[in-house]
Amino acid sequence: MTVDSRLPEPYRTEGGTAVTVPALPNLDRSTLRERALVALRTAITTGRYRPGDHLGEVEIATSMSVSRGTVREALRHLQQEGLVVAGARGMLRVRALSPREVRELFQVREALEGLALAQVIASPDRDAAVAALRKALHRLEKAFGPSGDLADQVEADLAFHLLLCELSDNSMLVTTWRHLEGPTRVVVMSAAGEQREVAMSAAHHAPIVDAVERGDADAARAILHEHMSSAMANLQSPTGTATDQD
Repeated sequence: MTVDSRLPEPYRTEGGTAVTVPALPNLDRSTLRERALVALRTAITTGRYRPGDHLGEVEIATSMSVSRGTVREALRHLQQEGLVVAGARGMLRVRALSPREVRELFQVREALEGLALAQVIASPDRDAAVAALRKALHRLEKAFGPSGDLADQVEADLAFHLLLCELSDNSMLVTTWRHLEGPTRVVVMSAAGEQREVAMSAAHHAPIVDAVERGDADAARAILHEHMSSAMANLQSPTGTATDQD
């Protein structure tokens, strides 16, 4: 067999006939970017990078053995999620929320999840919703067991609240809530360990499900208000680095 160098890839000649040659597999750039994104998100949500920490492209790219462009794209995505912000001279840092921002975050979450509760309770599929929420509670209990770690606990807590929104069958509500997921992660990771455990425990969530099961919308909203108010108080950053702008 001869290869005709005058023909552009991916062709070759066999017996004078040009045939297609399968292209060599390329590294999937999107997969590499996704891996970098997951690694950086995990580093932030597990506390390896703390609120206010500088995120240098060169240092991260060297550590991950990837290009600066890959890191830049991953960091841009994390900005959209609300985990990373641009500081002085455009330097990217892990987001740190002020006490005022924490209050506003939980106020908006309470409004969204209160609407979700009302729609779930009014739904003819309420029994199925309760069953799904009970499973989410079980996941929370397991996350706080001997084999659970902080990452499992954060994911289980957020999964419960996301599920509540999804069960409302309101796509705009879910989309809006998901924009608050990144800032919520930052707040959780800024809190002291015991404060996080109180806010995210299954026992702290169970009364919400009980009220949904009873079909008591007023009680559900009152319990959610207490849940959010307590979480807001427990998850305030203990570092004192953020200042309230009130």
